[in-house]
Amino acid sequence: MKTLQLRDAKAGFSAIVEAAENGQPTIVTKHGRPAAMVVPFEEGQRLYPDDRPSFAEVLMGMPYALEIERDPSPVREIEL
Repeated sequence: MKTLQLRDAKAGFSAIVEAAENGQPTIVTKHGRPAAMVVPFEEGQRLYPDDRPSFAEVLMGMPYALEIERDPSPVREIEL
């Protein structure tokens, strides 16, 4: 696995993408610490599949309604 500093990765980004297309991941460091990794698309898709439902879809798919009561009392007094 190849490791590059951020400034070198910026200069050779097309080579990093080409390496990822060929199945070779690249680690990008910032101030000497790993900050990112460029991986082949298939590997990224396996880690982060597109078919995960959004939070809103999960809430809308609940089989029952949420029973939430709002406290009508004011939190603090307001001077107008």
